[in-house]
Amino acid sequence: MIDFENDVTASLQVLRTGGLILYPTDTIWGIGCDATDEAAVKKVFDLKQRPEAKSLVILLADVRDLLKYVAHPSPDIADMIAGFDRPTTVIYEGALDLAPNVINSDGTVAIRIVQDTFCRHLIKRLRKPLVSTSANISGQPSPASFRDVDAAIKEGVDYVVNYRQEDTTPAEPSRIIKLLKDGSVQVIR
Repeated sequence: MIDFENDVTASLQVLRTGGLILYPTDTIWGIGCDATDEAAVKKVFDLKQRPEAKSLVILLADVRDLLKYVAHPSPDIADMIAGFDRPTTVIYEGALDLAPNVINSDGTVAIRIVQDTFCRHLIKRLRKPLVSTSANISGQPSPASFRDVDAAIKEGVDYVVNYRQEDTTPAEPSRIIKLLKDGSVQVIR
């Protein structure tokens, strides 16, 4: 647990100064930054060599935090999220108080409520949402474990989390769904 606490503390120092971290999430290893810091978000796009037109996933620790970052979340969203059988990113309309470059051009934002202990501690202590995008150069395969993360990504971030580096359980990206105006759900991935 000492590594865990050291990693949280070091990550917070980097995130609070606009830096990037490489960290384990509830799915695959991700590149993270403060999702309200436009300059930090730009660094993520630059590192991934990804066009800014593509939006990024945002992680929150609690479903009630959606009220801060989404204009009109569905009244039954907490029940819906509680019913998910695996990590699921939901695309919401009406993004609020996030860096403009994490919001899709149509005003939507992709948000996942994480159950992962490390991510939850980090988000709660940062008191801001985290960007989470796969730790790869755009167009390359997503890393199934830490050992699959490209050296350019490891060298391009300001801090690499030690916690769970030895975990070789293959991981997959989250499911992505979009809530439509009529209340139906569209599966994106």
